[in-house]
Amino acid sequence: MTAERDMYEVLGVERGATDAEIKRAFRKLAQQWHPDVNAEPEADGRFKEINEAYQILSDPQRRQQYDMFGRAGVSGAAGGADPFGAAGFGGFSDIFDAFFGGTMGGQTRRARPQTGSDLRYDLRITFEEAVLGTEKEIEFPVLGRCDTCGGSGAKPGSTPSTCTQCNGRGEIRSVRQTMLGQMVNVQPCPRCHGEGRTIDAPCETCRGEGRTQRTRTLRVSIPPGIDEGHQVRLSNEGEVGPRGGAPGSLYVAVHVAEHETLTREGTELFYEAELSIAQASLGTKLKVPVVDGEAIEIDVRPGTQPGTEIRLRGRGVPHLRRPNQRGDLHVMVNVVVPTKLSKHQRELLEAFAKESGEVVSGGGLREKLGLG
Repeated sequence: MTAERDMYEVLGVERGATDAEIKRAFRKLAQQWHPDVNAEPEADGRFKEINEAYQILSDPQRRQQYDMFGRAGVSGAAGGADPFGAAGFGGFSDIFDAFFGGTMGGQTRRARPQTGSDLRYDLRITFEEAVLGTEKEIEFPVLGRCDTCGGSGAKPGSTPSTCTQCNGRGEIRSVRQTMLGQMVNVQPCPRCHGEGRTIDAPCETCRGEGRTQRTRTLRVSIPPGIDEGHQVRLSNEGEVGPRGGAPGSLYVAVHVAEHETLTREGTELFYEAELSIAQASLGTKLKVPVVDGEAIEIDVRPGTQPGTEIRLRGRGVPHLRRPNQRGDLHVMVNVVVPTKLSKHQRELLEAFAKESGEVVSGGGLREKLGLG
């Protein structure tokens, strides 16, 4: 019988090869040994061998099985099936637990109550509140610790008892003999659901759950610079777990209203300023809205061109993690050309054009300039 070759050797790669190296090696060999392009008698067998090696080494789980147990770990595992489970060994996860989980030095895992669920609260704030920060009072329904039993789930005057099926460990262990030696399978206790104790006399208020529905009020600090879609996590402010379990977290999802005239990109603010031709040409004073007070007045220089950007440093949004640093406010100048002119306005513009030697059309100007 011919010995089966090592799969890394089949692809010509090292055992520590990356996924990309394995893929490149397979493509090169597949092009060389594909029966459609290679007429040698052994081409069909070599191609099947190459394909088998790639199917196993390109799958992280099957590659791990092969590295640990050789071909025995992937024998009959086509299609992702678990070879150990098919052979009656309890599944690869059981074997993995036996090596890396289970008991350590005779110690057993201590049963812990289930942690409560996380909650989400959608909070809507103004544009200014997002930039400057704020504090909000929120109200939301939550499962809190039962006041009658103190969260134990047991009727006052009684206490939970140790689970008789798992003896308080919260887990059931089964030992089986396999070709690889003694294997230990660990599962949560079906009687106490992994808690290690049972309640013989449930609390009448919470019916043994250890928690009841209530409405809670909480003040939330929103940091300066927060933006749309950001979340504020409040640890231990979610639902409490059943029968004394630790509470989950509360996630406050922030939604920011749009500003009437300002737009935001990260820490930068933008304002579109519209100027007339005269204002852009002669210069003017312009009031610009800001988020932290009254509008400020800035000077627009004579001859300002369309698309000019005037930057006001430090008047933007604070950095979320460095609130003492702020972005800038960008004033984007847009020169508006009038669509309608009075007779006098037209005459003035025509006189300006004539003085400048410009060629324009309309209103008889061409005739007045002798252009025919």
